[in-house]
Amino acid sequence: MEEIGVQRKYAANSICFGCGPANKEGLRINSTRIENGLYLEYMPEEHHQAFPGMINGGIIGTLLDCHGNWTAAIALMDKSGDDNPPCTVTASYSVKLRRPTPNDTLLCITSQIKSIEGDKVEVELLLEAGGKVCATGSGLFVAVKEGHPAYHRWS
Repeated sequence: MEEIGVQRKYAANSICFGCGPANKEGLRINSTRIENGLYLEYMPEEHHQAFPGMINGGIIGTLLDCHGNWTAAIALMDKSGDDNPPCTVTASYSVKLRRPTPNDTLLCITSQIKSIEGDKVEVELLLEAGGKVCATGSGLFVAVKEGHPAYHRWS
């Protein structure tokens, strides 16, 4: 039985394309806790291909972006001792595509907290397929305050 990930636990009604459990057309990632970060296994679908047999770079970017964003939210929640994560958004992120990523292989994505300063979290990301590194990334994610358009998106 699949473990309930942070997205389903804390934002069951989210419609985000990458991580929203309520978006039937989205990727609906399911990230779970590991030491100092989160872990995600994702099986791409045929329509995620850029060319035969290989995943589109935008899909890879979305997986890393949303997984990193949730890593930051959970880290801020843990640091503050709150029961729910703050709503976080991506301030910046970069992805390095190291090799073509196959579409018929389970993708394993690991995130690690690099630093936390106030409401800002730096995250490092790694995407592997079949034991090979296919992409790496990093991002800066920030908690938003009341009045920001994304503030209530997880409630």
